[in-house]
Amino acid sequence: MNILTLLLQAGAASKPQGGSQLGFWLVIILVFVVMWLFLIRPQRKQQKELEKFRAALKRGDKVVTVGGIYGTVDEIKDGDKSILIKVDGDVKLRVDKNSLVRDYSDTAQK
Repeated sequence: MNILTLLLQAGAASKPQGGSQLGFWLVIILVFVVMWLFLIRPQRKQQKELEKFRAALKRGDKVVTVGGIYGTVDEIKDGDKSILIKVDGDVKLRVDKNSLVRDYSDTAQK
């Protein structure tokens, strides 16, 4: 037999069974903590920033939609969830406020 297999079997035979329950729960808790730190927390932060961006929109802001359409905010109604954006010349599109993903005016100035 393999030496590693013999060592693992000898180690498993000498361990008490009560400790494996505690180790199992510690591993499960550790997995949830790591998932929270690396997945859930950054996603919540990004979602809050996006909501803050959408709430602070004003006329003249340059925005990008989820579909990749670049435009300038032309009209915002308080009670309505849609925004009128000017795309090119006299072309205007009414889009849902939730479809706006970022402001590209900062990158356009660079």
